[in-house]
Amino acid sequence: MGLRLVLGGARSGKSAYAQGAAEACARGRGAGLVFVATAEGRDEEMRARIARHQADRGSDWRLVETPLDLSGALAAAGPDEVVLVDCLTLWLSNSMLLEDGDGHVRRTEALLAALAAVRGDVWLVSNEVGWGVAPDNALARRYRDEAGRLHQRIAALADEVALVVAGLPLILKGRP
Repeated sequence: MGLRLVLGGARSGKSAYAQGAAEACARGRGAGLVFVATAEGRDEEMRARIARHQADRGSDWRLVETPLDLSGALAAAGPDEVVLVDCLTLWLSNSMLLEDGDGHVRRTEALLAALAAVRGDVWLVSNEVGWGVAPDNALARRYRDEAGRLHQRIAALADEVALVVAGLPLILKGRP
């Protein structure tokens, strides 16, 4: 059992890698599968992405849709379930754009506390956004910086961390 962070760029294969690893983990333990989705289908492109991910997962997965209350979704999962969260960077943008004072800070701290208390297997998928051109506006730079800090804090808690490039996982921490 443990916490795993899977990072990668856009279309790197990180979601497919995490899904396959979570399914193998669940099979090995006889555990149920929970997919925690942070995306919202606000436009046709995102609705198509969501539908593609749902088709890829199949019917073995229980779906929890939560654009903001990630800590609550993690706390509700049982030790007999394998949880896959896809993705942290969408959750981060949802949280940052809510504009509710220090709500983003509270949600981040609640997420970190929930991750520290994980009783089962949790796979977290997130985009590595800090390798490109420096953003040209303050909000995008703040988002890039917040994502980097969030990844560092979660990686410190995680049992395993993988970076996926071209569909190939590079294990940064732990064992595959």
